[in-house]
Amino acid sequence: MSTGLDIFDRTVQESNLWLKAVMDRLETADRHRAYVSLRAVLHALRDRIGPESAAHLGAQLPMLLRGLYYEGWDPTNKPTKERHQEAFLARIAQELPRATESEVEQGALAVLDVLSKHVDRGAAVKIATMFPHDLRKFWPSFIQTAAKNRQEGTA
Repeated sequence: MSTGLDIFDRTVQESNLWLKAVMDRLETADRHRAYVSLRAVLHALRDRIGPESAAHLGAQLPMLLRGLYYEGWDPTNKPTKERHQEAFLARIAQELPRATESEVEQGALAVLDVLSKHVDRGAAVKIATMFPHDLRKFWPSFIQTAAKNRQEGTA
């Protein structure tokens, strides 16, 4: 279905590619599960990294996903400061009330993997460096390695 506006058609197509990638990573055909995971993880990420970094990341998202990303955001709130896996996953689970712990964790891994492959690598690495080591495990290994190298000054 075409909207008749190239920019709208393009954002729908790009957003569907992201959604399909999340579905593939979750090994599911359930588009709704992939969508709610994408939304919940993007919100947790946005709220964790602070307004300036959140705005830079949001600018790299397809227009449709950008709207989803900013939905309900209050940039005047201080960034959340989850430092441990349990707290970060609990934050994501707030938007996924029917998901099991395993599904929440799988969603975090899937979304951050897809995000890492669709946004500027430098931006993904910069965001990953904002995460404490206990939370970096949710990022794909190539981002974890680059973030570690960046902090050590070897990249």
